[in-house]
Amino acid sequence: MSQIFHPSMNFIVRITLLAVVFILAGVGWLGYYIVNSPYVTDVGVVKAQPVPYSHKQHVGGLGLDCRYCHTAVEESNTASLPPTSTCMGCHAQVAKDSKVLELVRASAQNNTPLEWIRVHNVPDYVYFNHSVHVHQGIGCETCHGRVDQMPVVTKVQTLQMSWCLDCHRDPAKYIRPRNAVFTMGWQPPTDQAVLGPQLVAQYGIHPKQLTDCSVCHR
Repeated sequence: MSQIFHPSMNFIVRITLLAVVFILAGVGWLGYYIVNSPYVTDVGVVKAQPVPYSHKQHVGGLGLDCRYCHTAVEESNTASLPPTSTCMGCHAQVAKDSKVLELVRASAQNNTPLEWIRVHNVPDYVYFNHSVHVHQGIGCETCHGRVDQMPVVTKVQTLQMSWCLDCHRDPAKYIRPRNAVFTMGWQPPTDQAVLGPQLVAQYGIHPKQLTDCSVCHR
């Protein structure tokens, strides 16, 4: 039987298969890059707020505690946003005529809430409780970054499932004493490799239970 294909087809097939492999690898890499890019995660993306509130000035400069504005963070699944009355507690006297605060004053006068733009959000199918994490020694900056250095708050973590699981599988790497949860720039007094496991045991945390699907998906 005579040969149907020219011998050069062997080379062409090898090159074609190699090209297909590279294309598939490229598509896979592109998909991974897009999923983890700021376009999808919003990490580092600045969102304009109705009032240019600076955490750097209020937290870093004036030393306000997170709980001064986020009053429900120790008791609720949400951290809560401050009502306008909280802002006016200071700004009825401080910078009371500033043009920047016109919307704040109007909100107080008209008894209508300011419509802040959410920066950190999780899907509806994810259950997250701030109070649980606070009482288990997870610091604000672990998830939200050094907000005391941010003129405008942006996301510093993806909040994706893989990121959450990294902590749930090994909380000892991130845990801190409860009295340091709201401290920005906290450093462990001893090596975290020593302190972490001690606090995990002290707070009764069981990492194997934290990776159960029902913990976050209810």
